[in-house]
Amino acid sequence: MHSYNLIAPAKINLYLEIIADRPDGYHELAMILQSIGLADQIDVRSISTDTIRVHCNHPQVPTDKSNLAYRAAELMASQFPEAWAKYGGVEISINKQIPVAAGLAGGSTNAAAVLVGIDLLWKLGLTQSELAELGATLGSDVPFCVSGGTAIATGRGEQLSPLPSLDNIYIVLAKYRSLEVSTAWAYKTYRQQFGDSYIKDTNDLAARASAVHSGAIVKAIVAQDPGKIAQKLHNDLERIILPAYPKVLELRELFANQEGVLGTMMSGSGPTVFALFESEQQAEKVKLHLRKAISDEDLELFVTRTVTHGIEVVSSV
Repeated sequence: MHSYNLIAPAKINLYLEIIADRPDGYHELAMILQSIGLADQIDVRSISTDTIRVHCNHPQVPTDKSNLAYRAAELMASQFPEAWAKYGGVEISINKQIPVAAGLAGGSTNAAAVLVGIDLLWKLGLTQSELAELGATLGSDVPFCVSGGTAIATGRGEQLSPLPSLDNIYIVLAKYRSLEVSTAWAYKTYRQQFGDSYIKDTNDLAARASAVHSGAIVKAIVAQDPGKIAQKLHNDLERIILPAYPKVLELRELFANQEGVLGTMMSGSGPTVFALFESEQQAEKVKLHLRKAISDEDLELFVTRTVTHGIEVVSSV
């Protein structure tokens, strides 16, 4: 028996701009994605039977084919049938630390870890680009989760261009445990309300380029300037989510009024709200203030930081 233990970091969006409709039904996006220290631990193990088994310590996480980690193992089995026949099935154990349905790519990063783990188990020798290409068939966030760090994501989010890594920015994440936002609903509603502003000719690269306004935050990232990065945070989906979900708006406003907060925003399609800080001490202080301001036990709060990596192998047996 062989197994690999891997760390699967969550991600936040520092920038999310919706540019146009795509022929495949998705949206043309411009995003800046950032890996964070909050992470799940994934154990991928060879088993003697030709089956896929998934276990998770979180009761809300499915362990059947609806789980993206399960589907990642299925994908590897279908793509590499000789290796599947040679090495047998896999058992996947997920130690879930990333909150569920939070807009933090928890499912995507688990799938990315399974791709990396099976590549190692089956000695396939796949490159990071090849793993990302496989991951793109599972979900738009999976390719980024494989490589991690800091990156511009375009297309539907699967086309990546790395940026200088950020590793000294501290973060407080706030998410109501029972609150979920449908990503499909968010994008559909945005299209209904703001579709008139989309670039219509998506083949016009000049028009597409001029529609993207991420240059200022990219410059701030290159300069490694947390204050300027925080000033340029942007998420188009806030226009939809904040009016519809008062609790998300309340968290954002509370963060904005706290001393030491460089900037605050909702991540992805929510409902997680994050705030950026220059020090861990400031982050812990604001976390404590929020806990006192909102006594609801349903509210989860995390202090973490930006990290420079995606999936990492911790150990192998």
